Amino acid sequence: MNIKEKIERLKNEKNAVILAHNYQVSEVQKIADFLGDSLDLSRIAQDTNARIIVFAGVRFMAETAKILSPEKKVLLTRKLAGCPMANMITPHQLKRWKNKYPDAKVVSYVNTTARIKAESYICCTSANAIKIVNSVDAQRIIFVPDRNLANWVSRYTTKEIIPIDGYCYVHERFRKEDALRTRERFPDAAIIVHPECKKEVIDLADEVFSTGGMVKFARKTDKKVIFVGTEEGLIARLKRENPGKEFYSLGPPRMCRGMKMTRIEDVLHSLEKEIYEIKIPDDIMERAGSALERMLKV
Repeated sequence: MNIKEKIERLKNEKNAVILAHNYQVSEVQKIADFLGDSLDLSRIAQDTNARIIVFAGVRFMAETAKILSPEKKVLLTRKLAGCPMANMITPHQLKRWKNKYPDAKVVSYVNTTARIKAESYICCTSANAIKIVNSVDAQRIIFVPDRNLANWVSRYTTKEIIPIDGYCYVHERFRKEDALRTRERFPDAAIIVHPECKKEVIDLADEVFSTGGMVKFARKTDKKVIFVGTEEGLIARLKRENPGKEFYSLGPPRMCRGMKMTRIEDVLHSLEKEIYEIKIPDDIMERAGSALERMLKV
Protein backbone atom coordinates (compact mmCIF):
# COMPACT_ATOMS: atom_id res chain seq x y z
CA MET A 1 0.00 0.00 0.00
CA ASN A 2 1.50 3.36 -1.04
CA ILE A 3 1.38 6.60 0.96
CA LYS A 4 -1.67 7.97 -0.84
CA GLU A 5 -3.60 4.74 -0.22
CA LYS A 6 -2.62 4.75 3.46
CA ILE A 7 -3.79 8.37 3.84
CA GLU A 8 -7.09 7.55 2.14
CA ARG A 9 -7.67 4.52 4.37
CA LEU A 10 -6.85 6.40 7.58
CA LYS A 11 -8.94 9.37 6.53
CA ASN A 12 -11.98 7.16 6.13
CA GLU A 13 -11.33 5.18 9.32
CA LYS A 14 -10.87 8.30 11.44
CA ASN A 15 -13.46 10.51 9.76
CA ALA A 16 -10.83 13.12 8.87
CA VAL A 17 -10.68 15.89 6.29
CA ILE A 18 -7.41 17.13 4.76
CA LEU A 19 -7.00 20.84 3.99
CA ALA A 20 -4.11 22.23 1.96
CA HIS A 21 -3.27 25.86 1.36
CA ASN A 22 -2.55 27.06 -2.17
CA TYR A 23 1.15 27.50 -1.32
CA GLN A 24 1.74 23.83 -0.45
CA VAL A 25 3.88 21.63 -2.71
CA SER A 26 1.99 19.92 -5.54
CA GLU A 27 2.07 16.43 -4.00
CA VAL A 28 0.31 17.75 -0.90
CA GLN A 29 -2.16 19.80 -2.93
CA LYS A 30 -3.15 16.69 -4.85
CA ILE A 31 -4.02 14.56 -1.80
CA ALA A 32 -6.10 17.26 -0.10
CA ASP A 33 -9.87 17.09 0.10
CA PHE A 34 -9.99 20.87 -0.18
CA LEU A 35 -7.47 23.33 -1.58
CA GLY A 36 -7.64 27.09 -1.16
CA ASP A 37 -7.15 30.19 1.02
CA SER A 38 -6.74 29.74 4.77
CA LEU A 39 -10.09 31.15 5.89
CA ASP A 40 -12.06 29.50 3.09
CA LEU A 41 -10.57 26.15 4.10
CA SER A 42 -11.48 26.66 7.75
CA ARG A 43 -15.05 27.54 6.83
CA ILE A 44 -15.36 24.51 4.56
CA ALA A 45 -14.08 22.24 7.33
CA GLN A 46 -16.53 23.85 9.74
CA ASP A 47 -19.40 22.67 7.55
CA THR A 48 -18.22 19.06 7.32
CA ASN A 49 -19.04 16.29 9.79
CA ALA A 50 -15.36 15.36 10.07
CA ARG A 51 -14.02 14.52 13.53
CA ILE A 52 -10.44 15.47 12.62
CA ILE A 53 -9.11 18.37 10.53
CA VAL A 54 -5.60 17.85 9.13
CA PHE A 55 -4.26 21.23 8.05
CA ALA A 56 -1.35 21.38 5.62
CA GLY A 57 -0.39 25.00 6.13
CA VAL A 58 1.12 27.13 8.89
CA ARG A 59 0.12 27.49 12.53
CA PHE A 60 -2.17 30.52 12.36
CA MET A 61 -4.28 28.73 9.75
CA ALA A 62 -4.76 25.67 11.92
CA GLU A 63 -5.59 27.97 14.85
CA THR A 64 -8.32 29.63 12.79
CA ALA A 65 -9.74 26.22 11.92
CA LYS A 66 -9.81 25.32 15.62
CA ILE A 67 -11.53 28.59 16.57
CA LEU A 68 -14.26 28.00 13.99
CA SER A 69 -14.56 24.27 14.81
CA PRO A 70 -13.84 24.00 18.56
CA GLU A 71 -15.47 20.56 18.80
CA LYS A 72 -13.13 19.06 16.18
CA LYS A 73 -9.55 17.87 16.66
CA VAL A 74 -7.28 20.05 14.51
CA LEU A 75 -3.83 18.79 13.53
CA LEU A 76 -1.00 20.81 11.96
CA THR A 77 1.07 18.67 9.60
CA ARG A 78 4.40 20.16 10.69
CA LYS A 79 4.90 21.34 14.26
CA LEU A 80 7.25 24.21 13.38
CA ALA A 81 5.47 25.45 10.25
CA GLY A 82 4.91 29.12 11.01
CA CYS A 83 4.41 32.51 9.39
CA PRO A 84 7.08 35.14 10.16
CA MET A 85 4.63 37.98 9.44
CA ALA A 86 2.14 36.61 11.99
CA ASN A 87 4.91 36.79 14.59
CA MET A 88 5.81 40.41 13.82
CA ILE A 89 3.23 41.66 16.33
CA THR A 90 2.83 40.44 19.92
CA PRO A 91 -0.21 40.94 22.19
CA HIS A 92 1.89 43.19 24.43
CA GLN A 93 2.87 45.42 21.49
CA LEU A 94 -0.71 45.56 20.24
CA LYS A 95 -1.99 46.57 23.68
CA ARG A 96 0.50 49.47 23.63
CA TRP A 97 -0.88 50.60 20.26
CA LYS A 98 -4.42 50.37 21.59
CA ASN A 99 -3.46 52.53 24.59
CA LYS A 100 -1.80 55.06 22.28
CA TYR A 101 -4.91 55.31 20.08
CA PRO A 102 -7.88 54.69 22.41
CA ASP A 103 -10.40 55.89 19.82
CA ALA A 104 -9.19 53.38 17.22
CA LYS A 105 -10.44 49.87 16.53
CA VAL A 106 -8.14 46.99 15.63
CA VAL A 107 -8.59 45.18 12.33
CA SER A 108 -6.38 42.11 12.19
CA TYR A 109 -5.55 40.20 9.05
CA VAL A 110 -6.34 36.49 9.37
CA ASN A 111 -2.59 35.99 9.00
CA THR A 112 -2.21 36.53 12.75
CA THR A 113 -2.01 34.36 15.83
CA ALA A 114 -5.09 33.50 17.88
CA ARG A 115 -3.82 35.80 20.66
CA ILE A 116 -3.70 38.77 18.28
CA LYS A 117 -7.18 37.99 17.00
CA ALA A 118 -8.31 37.96 20.63
CA GLU A 119 -7.02 41.55 21.02
CA SER A 120 -8.80 42.67 17.84
CA TYR A 121 -12.21 44.13 17.17
CA ILE A 122 -12.61 42.36 13.83
CA CYS A 123 -10.62 40.22 11.39
CA CYS A 124 -10.25 40.50 7.62
CA THR A 125 -8.82 38.63 4.67
CA SER A 126 -6.88 40.05 1.74
CA ALA A 127 -10.06 39.63 -0.33
CA ASN A 128 -12.44 41.46 2.02
CA ALA A 129 -10.10 43.90 3.83
CA ILE A 130 -11.50 47.01 2.12
CA LYS A 131 -15.10 46.04 2.85
CA ILE A 132 -14.30 45.16 6.47
CA VAL A 133 -12.41 48.39 7.19
CA ASN A 134 -15.22 50.47 5.72
CA SER A 135 -17.77 48.60 7.85
CA VAL A 136 -16.08 49.44 11.16
CA ASP A 137 -17.71 52.16 13.25
CA ALA A 138 -14.51 54.10 13.90
CA GLN A 139 -12.58 56.70 11.96
CA ARG A 140 -9.21 55.36 13.06
CA ILE A 141 -8.13 51.80 12.30
CA ILE A 142 -5.10 50.05 13.76
CA PHE A 143 -4.29 47.53 11.03
CA VAL A 144 -2.15 44.49 11.86
CA PRO A 145 0.23 43.06 10.86
CA ASP A 146 0.82 43.71 7.14
CA ARG A 147 1.85 47.24 6.14
CA ASN A 148 1.40 46.56 2.41
CA LEU A 149 -2.16 45.29 2.75
CA ALA A 150 -2.82 48.31 5.00
CA ASN A 151 -1.51 50.65 2.31
CA TRP A 152 -3.65 48.92 -0.31
CA VAL A 153 -6.76 49.34 1.85
CA SER A 154 -5.97 53.01 2.51
CA ARG A 155 -6.56 53.74 -1.18
CA TYR A 156 -10.22 52.79 -0.83
CA THR A 157 -11.28 54.36 2.45
CA THR A 158 -11.56 57.77 4.06
CA LYS A 159 -10.59 56.30 7.42
CA GLU A 160 -7.17 56.87 8.97
CA ILE A 161 -5.21 53.64 8.71
CA ILE A 162 -2.50 53.14 11.34
CA PRO A 163 -0.37 50.27 10.06
CA ILE A 164 1.85 48.02 12.13
CA ASP A 165 5.23 47.60 10.44
CA GLY A 166 4.87 43.91 9.55
CA TYR A 167 5.27 42.38 6.12
CA CYS A 168 5.39 39.12 4.15
CA TYR A 169 9.00 38.47 3.20
CA VAL A 170 7.84 36.42 0.19
CA HIS A 171 5.68 39.11 -1.39
CA GLU A 172 8.09 41.94 -0.56
CA ARG A 173 10.70 40.23 -2.76
CA PHE A 174 8.73 41.04 -5.92
CA ARG A 175 10.31 44.15 -7.39
CA LYS A 176 9.24 47.08 -9.52
CA GLU A 177 11.93 46.05 -12.02
CA ASP A 178 10.30 42.62 -12.39
CA ALA A 179 7.00 44.22 -13.39
CA LEU A 180 8.60 46.77 -15.73
CA ARG A 181 10.66 44.10 -17.50
CA THR A 182 7.62 41.85 -17.89
CA ARG A 183 5.49 44.68 -19.25
CA GLU A 184 8.18 45.54 -21.81
CA ARG A 185 8.81 41.96 -22.97
CA PHE A 186 5.22 40.69 -22.82
CA PRO A 187 2.91 43.66 -23.50
CA ASP A 188 -0.14 41.45 -24.13
CA ALA A 189 0.24 39.40 -20.93
CA ALA A 190 -1.75 40.01 -17.76
CA ILE A 191 0.06 40.87 -14.52
CA ILE A 192 -1.78 39.93 -11.32
CA VAL A 193 -0.33 40.46 -7.86
CA HIS A 194 -1.22 39.94 -4.22
CA PRO A 195 -1.96 43.02 -2.05
CA GLU A 196 0.89 41.96 0.25
CA CYS A 197 3.25 43.19 -2.50
CA LYS A 198 4.89 46.61 -2.31
CA LYS A 199 3.06 49.71 -3.59
CA GLU A 200 5.37 50.15 -6.59
CA VAL A 201 4.63 46.59 -7.75
CA ILE A 202 0.88 46.96 -7.22
CA ASP A 203 0.91 50.19 -9.24
CA LEU A 204 2.23 48.31 -12.28
CA ALA A 205 -0.19 45.37 -12.07
CA ASP A 206 -3.36 44.88 -14.09
CA GLU A 207 -5.21 43.36 -11.15
CA VAL A 208 -4.72 42.87 -7.41
CA PHE A 209 -6.18 39.70 -5.92
CA SER A 210 -6.10 37.34 -2.98
CA THR A 211 -4.98 33.83 -3.96
CA GLY A 212 -8.63 32.83 -4.23
CA GLY A 213 -9.23 35.80 -6.50
CA MET A 214 -6.29 34.74 -8.66
CA VAL A 215 -7.79 31.26 -9.10
CA LYS A 216 -11.09 32.77 -10.27
CA PHE A 217 -9.39 35.29 -12.56
CA ALA A 218 -7.26 32.58 -14.19
CA ARG A 219 -10.35 30.50 -14.90
CA LYS A 220 -12.36 33.35 -16.46
CA THR A 221 -9.82 35.54 -18.27
CA ASP A 222 -9.31 35.45 -22.02
CA LYS A 223 -5.63 36.20 -21.51
CA LYS A 224 -3.41 33.29 -22.49
CA VAL A 225 -0.25 34.44 -20.71
CA ILE A 226 -0.42 35.52 -17.08
CA PHE A 227 2.37 36.65 -14.77
CA VAL A 228 1.65 36.09 -11.10
CA GLY A 229 3.05 37.99 -8.11
CA THR A 230 2.58 35.51 -5.30
CA GLU A 231 4.14 32.38 -3.80
CA GLU A 232 5.12 29.77 -6.39
CA GLY A 233 2.79 27.09 -4.98
CA LEU A 234 -0.24 28.85 -6.39
CA ILE A 235 1.32 28.97 -9.85
CA ALA A 236 1.56 25.15 -9.84
CA ARG A 237 -2.17 24.98 -9.12
CA LEU A 238 -3.04 27.53 -11.82
CA LYS A 239 -1.09 25.56 -14.43
CA ARG A 240 -2.75 22.32 -13.40
CA GLU A 241 -6.29 23.73 -13.52
CA ASN A 242 -5.91 25.87 -16.70
CA PRO A 243 -3.98 23.73 -19.23
CA GLY A 244 -4.75 26.06 -22.14
CA LYS A 245 -3.00 29.03 -20.53
CA GLU A 246 0.57 29.88 -19.53
CA PHE A 247 1.46 31.05 -16.02
CA TYR A 248 4.78 32.49 -14.89
CA SER A 249 6.15 34.03 -11.75
CA LEU A 250 6.59 37.79 -11.89
CA GLY A 251 10.37 37.66 -11.71
CA PRO A 252 12.19 34.77 -10.00
CA PRO A 253 9.81 32.33 -8.27
CA ARG A 254 9.30 33.23 -4.60
CA MET A 255 8.99 30.54 -1.95
CA CYS A 256 7.59 30.49 1.61
CA ARG A 257 9.78 28.31 3.83
CA GLY A 258 7.01 27.63 6.33
CA MET A 259 4.59 26.48 3.65
CA LYS A 260 7.17 24.30 1.97
CA MET A 261 8.00 22.33 5.14
CA THR A 262 5.14 19.88 4.63
CA ARG A 263 5.56 16.73 2.56
CA ILE A 264 3.07 13.98 1.87
CA GLU A 265 4.84 11.85 4.52
CA ASP A 266 4.05 14.55 7.10
CA VAL A 267 0.36 14.38 6.26
CA LEU A 268 0.42 10.61 6.80
CA HIS A 269 2.41 10.89 10.03
CA SER A 270 0.13 13.58 11.47
CA LEU A 271 -3.01 11.61 10.62
CA GLU A 272 -1.60 8.27 11.72
CA LYS A 273 -0.35 9.45 15.12
CA GLU A 274 -2.85 12.32 15.57
CA ILE A 275 0.00 14.60 16.57
CA TYR A 276 0.65 18.35 16.57
CA GLU A 277 -2.83 19.04 17.81
CA ILE A 278 -3.83 22.69 18.08
CA LYS A 279 -4.94 23.70 21.57
CA ILE A 280 -6.02 27.24 22.45
CA PRO A 281 -7.04 28.53 25.92
CA ASP A 282 -10.81 28.98 26.26
CA ASP A 283 -10.68 32.75 26.85
CA ILE A 284 -8.50 33.28 23.75
CA MET A 285 -10.83 31.03 21.72
CA GLU A 286 -13.86 33.04 22.78
CA ARG A 287 -12.39 36.50 22.11
CA ALA A 288 -10.71 35.51 18.84
CA GLY A 289 -13.94 33.83 17.79
CA SER A 290 -15.82 37.08 18.34
CA ALA A 291 -13.46 38.96 15.99
CA LEU A 292 -13.90 36.28 13.33
CA GLU A 293 -17.67 36.19 13.75
CA ARG A 294 -17.90 39.96 13.30
CA MET A 295 -16.09 39.57 10.00
CA LEU A 296 -18.30 36.71 8.84
CA LYS A 297 -21.42 38.76 9.57
CA VAL A 298 -20.13 41.55 7.34
